[in-house]
Amino acid sequence: MSPATVAVICVLVLAGVSLYLIGAMLWHIRSEKRREGIRKAWKNFGLSLVFCILFLGSWAAHGLVEWQTYKADQRAHGEQVDTVSFINEFSQATLENWQSEFLQLFSFVVLAALFIHRGSAESKDSDERIEQIVKRIEKRLEEKGS
Repeated sequence: MSPATVAVICVLVLAGVSLYLIGAMLWHIRSEKRREGIRKAWKNFGLSLVFCILFLGSWAAHGLVEWQTYKADQRAHGEQVDTVSFINEFSQATLENWQSEFLQLFSFVVLAALFIHRGSAESKDSDERIEQIVKRIEKRLEEKGS
């Protein structure tokens, strides 16, 4: 496979994943606003929007720094600066980072579903504890009502 073909595939994968995640977030915000009658997006969805902006900004900054490093390395070795090679290197670095992050998140989700860490909101014992608390409250209310 030629380097140009690899670069095109990488750009499509990176853009596709990014657009899908951003689109899903915007679709969810729009759906919630319609369903709940919410008017202020920043007040109610600011965390998601800020993280999206931080992600895109840091990714762009990473690209600029990577480009400068790539140019310096190419010049130091007396080689020509090639955009396709840069796209391949940048895509590799980005995809390695994403792979690591997705693996970490996936592992956390699966392990949190399987194992208990008492008191953790993510742990499966939380629902059981909440049910017990609700039953105790109901019992006390019944006792007071009698």
